[in-house]
Amino acid sequence: MGEQRVSLLSDGKSMQRFVRQLLDDVRALRYMLDNDWFEDDVVRLGAEQEMCLVHQKSLKPASIAVEALERMKDLDWVETELARFNLEINLEPRVFEGNALRLLEEETKYKLAKIRERLQYFNADIILTGILPTLRKYDLEMHNLTPKQRYFALMEAINKQLIGSAYELRLMGIDELLVKHNSPLLEACNTSFQVHLQVAPKDFVRTYNIAQALTGPIMAIAANSPIVFGKRLWHESRIALFQQALDIRTTHEHMRERSPRVSFGTGWLDNSVLDIHREDIARFRVLLGGEVEEESLKKIAAGEVPRLRALQVHNSTVYRWNRPCYGISENGKPHLRIENRVLPAGPTVVDEVANAALWLGAVTGYADHLIDVRKHISWEDVRDNFSKGARIGMDAAFTWFEDKKVGAAELLIKEIIPLARHGLTKRKVDAQDIDRYLGIIEERAKYHMTGARWQLRSYTALKKEVGKDEALACLTASIVKNQKQEIPVHRWTMPKLQDLDEYTPAKLLVDEFMETDLFTVQKDDIIELVAEMMDWRRIRYMPVEDSKGQLCGLVTSRLVLRHFYTRNKELTPDAVMVRDIMIADPITITPGATIAEAMRIMREKRIGCLPVVNEGELVGIITEMDFLRVTSRLIERQSD
Repeated sequence: MGEQRVSLLSDGKSMQRFVRQLLDDVRALRYMLDNDWFEDDVVRLGAEQEMCLVHQKSLKPASIAVEALERMKDLDWVETELARFNLEINLEPRVFEGNALRLLEEETKYKLAKIRERLQYFNADIILTGILPTLRKYDLEMHNLTPKQRYFALMEAINKQLIGSAYELRLMGIDELLVKHNSPLLEACNTSFQVHLQVAPKDFVRTYNIAQALTGPIMAIAANSPIVFGKRLWHESRIALFQQALDIRTTHEHMRERSPRVSFGTGWLDNSVLDIHREDIARFRVLLGGEVEEESLKKIAAGEVPRLRALQVHNSTVYRWNRPCYGISENGKPHLRIENRVLPAGPTVVDEVANAALWLGAVTGYADHLIDVRKHISWEDVRDNFSKGARIGMDAAFTWFEDKKVGAAELLIKEIIPLARHGLTKRKVDAQDIDRYLGIIEERAKYHMTGARWQLRSYTALKKEVGKDEALACLTASIVKNQKQEIPVHRWTMPKLQDLDEYTPAKLLVDEFMETDLFTVQKDDIIELVAEMMDWRRIRYMPVEDSKGQLCGLVTSRLVLRHFYTRNKELTPDAVMVRDIMIADPITITPGATIAEAMRIMREKRIGCLPVVNEGELVGIITEMDFLRVTSRLIERQSD
């Protein structure tokens, strides 16, 4: 999350002061670039590992990060993240050569094992995945914001910029997600494995443009975020979800262009890293500030290297998928890095390091072969490839160099992986490590199996046997199991319901359990329509709603049967409408109630159905058949 000592700029004077410091930092950066202050004789790599915390039994998010960190005070490399169910670890920067990749893998495994050990106290575990399958919209309410000043300030600052009335998610894949949310905490859905590559200033423009060009294909082979709130969406849904979670824009009648703070960029980099910072300052208002004690230009005049804290604060609130970073090395010299934010967390640590090896090697390999990538592919095609890679992953067909049309697997196997191998060899990475990590990527491409494809196939199969929540729990349990065994994702088998050791649905919320694909009628519809719909869809309960989606009644199969019996017996007129037989004030329940409460109400009231309403709006339905399905699975599990 970047610089932590920040706050809202509460008045005009503090805003003006911070902006002046920001501009001074840009001038200081320019001076250091022009006068060769930067470290350019070494190349380092680094990484950050984000993760979700889950309860061991339910596999639901465990909002215990603050409490868990109290038991990890001796682990200075683990930090909070935006939500109470996330943690992040910082991995040591190391020279990009020899066994650096293997050391990255070993360090990551060691640190994750330490965290797992401490989490046993809370009966919790960690999971590495781009988006946690069992995550609920409820988990992203403000009560789950990590209680730190920076996070509160960031949420408030973004909310103040919001033009519309709410944040909206609109994604379509196999399923469709269309939902509003009241805060930008939706961002906390995403967890990633962020990889850093140190780049000399003279090579920055060429290397950054290559990194941009490679983003689509590398994202396609690394995709691991296909499920959001039980919906099967993009292969790397993090891309759209992150942008929309922080998107303050709304629709207008005019065509004015407004850029989102989460962005792939607007074009090639032409001159230097300064172009990116200048564009971001020009396009996006300052969100956060803070007391910046150093005066960067005075430090420059004294021959000292400034931290550029104001620039780093602003840079941390503009989310480019390939983000430029400034830092100071242990030798006191400043350096530049490219931070790859595209790679998701998981499926395993070895998969993550394989993804990192592919990106690091490919960027290095292409840089050794190309003077200027811009002469071989247009920005528009690179931007389109980015979108394709996110949406359909390994199924994408990219527009590549010299306008060549090529599928993701073919492009990776025939060109990108060989050039990544060349790049890693040029950096003198150990040959056995090159074979190991790029071999995993080759196998993934050969078998057309990524974390995203595995999750989509598995969840689709599970949903045919059990309800959504149990399918998601089984999927998540299988991910955790495979991660602990460090089996690369292309060798994972499909999960089985028997793999879910314990499933306790009593604490589930109605929101997780209810049926949302509803068939409804309105008051003025004729009873014959209701009868036919119930027969066609094999349903016993039909909610009645008005044109605005407000619940106004309920029709049951018993009421319909009684109507036709009475009509035949008493020769009543045919033109009977829904309003004439419906239950006008049905018993309902809210999405935030538990299913245990729903069962109690249905048992006490002796009813077989509960419409689910939120402020009068019909949002779902629960019937006795839903409980029968869960009960039968529990009985089967106990008899195994």
